Amino acid sequence: MFNTPFLLSFSLLLSFPLLFLFVPRILPPRHVPISLPDELDDLALFRRATLASFGDGATLSRLGTTNRKPKIAFLFLTNTDLHFAPLWQQFFQNNEEFYNIYIHADPSSKITPPGGIFSGRFIAAKKTQRANPTLISAARRLLATALLDDPLNSYFAVVSQHCIPLHSFKYVYESLLLKPISDTRSSSLPMYRSFIEILDDEPQLWDRYNARGKNVMLPEIPFSRFRIGSQFFVLTRQHALVVIRDRRLWRKFRLPCLNLNSCYPEEHYFPTLLSMEDPDGCTHYTLTRVNWTGSVNGHPHTYRPPEISPQLIHKLRQSNSSYSFMFARKFSPDCLQPLLDMAENVIFRD
Repeated sequence: MFNTPFLLSFSLLLSFPLLFLFVPRILPPRHVPISLPDELDDLALFRRATLASFGDGATLSRLGTTNRKPKIAFLFLTNTDLHFAPLWQQFFQNNEEFYNIYIHADPSSKITPPGGIFSGRFIAAKKTQRANPTLISAARRLLATALLDDPLNSYFAVVSQHCIPLHSFKYVYESLLLKPISDTRSSSLPMYRSFIEILDDEPQLWDRYNARGKNVMLPEIPFSRFRIGSQFFVLTRQHALVVIRDRRLWRKFRLPCLNLNSCYPEEHYFPTLLSMEDPDGCTHYTLTRVNWTGSVNGHPHTYRPPEISPQLIHKLRQSNSSYSFMFARKFSPDCLQPLLDMAENVIFRD
């Protein structure tokens, strides 16, 4: 009844919808470019934040001020719902005068506002993509907004939707703002420093450096100055300003990668910039605990409900520095209830 060529053509025609359905899941995601309008919007925001920080109100934001208490700005960077909002709500409870919250949520994702203390805390956001300079832009946008919003914001903590607190707010606040860093290396080091991981001996560093092509990072960034570290950090106000005022390094890191397998600009921009600008002003370690054991496709271990226990919390707090880890990631959304069950008696009992 039907000849073979007809059947073949008909089969191919029927296969087209399946291609549109499955090809996006098979192929790597397309690089999300940073448009000129987005770049100009950011530059205008950075300029306003910089000018405001050097205005009359800047003196109020100095750490240790006696007339008004400094605050910690918590910067949530997310592309999904804030699944652990109820836990963070308990963390922040009764400390309203000591913190501010800012949320950058990818506008292309359908995110349900969690309400409560998170109401009205979403900032003007742009699309983000993992292993892409858009994540750098989002973090800079959060920093600039927090700088501009409140001159009392003195520390800036970047966290994700997969992060949880490991201590009470009181413990975190006093550790950052009332407990100056002790370091036996030098008495000339600043009293308050940024908690950001800065590493220079990782085996993948050379491939990451050349991800945009050979010698592309030169002359601004020689390989000897290229660094790697966690994208989740706690910066001083001084270093937050360094980040939003930078143009020179950003011009290199915003370039698209040729080798996508070695392209993680969000893990390099911040540690490279601050290592070049003020290495002594940084601790070179992060306050966010991550478990890289058994990582898959560059993702750390994700904790599941059966793993949640008081013993896990105590283990995650332990660090090799003089500071305990204060946050941890990565947790699956269904960990919320077991975490809430032990929040009062374990997590927030220091």
